[in-house]
Amino acid sequence: MSGAGDEPFITAVKPLVDAMGGGLLPPDEAGPDDVVLSWQGAEVVAVRLPQLADSLDHILAAMERKRGKPLADLDRKAKQEVVRVLEARGAFSVRHGVETVASALGVSRFTVYNYLNREKGS
Repeated sequence: MSGAGDEPFITAVKPLVDAMGGGLLPPDEAGPDDVVLSWQGAEVVAVRLPQLADSLDHILAAMERKRGKPLADLDRKAKQEVVRVLEARGAFSVRHGVETVASALGVSRFTVYNYLNREKGS
């Protein structure tokens, strides 16, 4: 995919690409929706961005890893904080975002909407 001098760049961007659920591929295999990254004047790697719904799943999985337990096992205050973070990241603009988050938190859609409305009211 790259020359030996490009490895530090690829190593540097890989955690970000992994966190958002994307993929890395050689620049010459990039499609029209992929993002080609250049380093020191040369195309080094292409990033295949995930579908938004897949990104939400990756964000939820990362939040679980960070907390060390399933989001459904969090207390109410912690679940409200998760909803606040997800709203700031645009999770609820994704089709079925509320349903996906509600399922991950082990609550109803109504509860997620209540958490969202509580934030707007305070």
